[in-house]
Amino acid sequence: MPKLSYFDFPGSRGEECRLALHLAGVAFEDDRIKGPDWPARKEQTPYGVLPTFEVEGRGVLAQSNAILVYIGREHGLHPRDNWLAARHEELMHAAEDLRAAVVPVLRVQDPEERVKAREELASGFLKRWARAVERRLGELGPGPFISGETLHVADLKLYMVSRWFSSGNVDHVPSDVFAEFPRLSGIERAVAQHPKIVAWYAR
Repeated sequence: MPKLSYFDFPGSRGEECRLALHLAGVAFEDDRIKGPDWPARKEQTPYGVLPTFEVEGRGVLAQSNAILVYIGREHGLHPRDNWLAARHEELMHAAEDLRAAVVPVLRVQDPEERVKAREELASGFLKRWARAVERRLGELGPGPFISGETLHVADLKLYMVSRWFSSGNVDHVPSDVFAEFPRLSGIERAVAQHPKIVAWYAR
């Protein structure tokens, strides 16, 4: 049984990999690392970050996009056409660009500066990012997923970053910050309503 290791919360890079494995019907060890245990585990990872994915006899794979693409290729959740696969991977990297830009803003401690930084994030970077993603999604067809009727691992990636804000958990960033982008918002809804995703969260 393969082992996926990530922090013990239902979000971000580890959760999208959990969803991919569940969607593929793969039984896996869901290794959820508690905060106090992380320092001792960190040095055991290839790059000092999570998630990692371990397959017996093959070793450990790091970096969420690499893990997702591997799962997708193995289980029919990533396009077989190389050009279309690259377009999906482009969107996955764009999701990581978003995370890289957002995380420093979330770490601002001063109350006034925190509000200002998050409001500027919502009106500036997030809108520009979503506008670019929306344009690229439009080039790939009408949906409901990135490539029509089939859910791929890249859809899970976009779902996770979109849900990050629509959940309302990021103070001073409106939960409807992506509402004006129908393709991006539609992917979030379509993934959330997929029977296997519903089943995962019902557990």
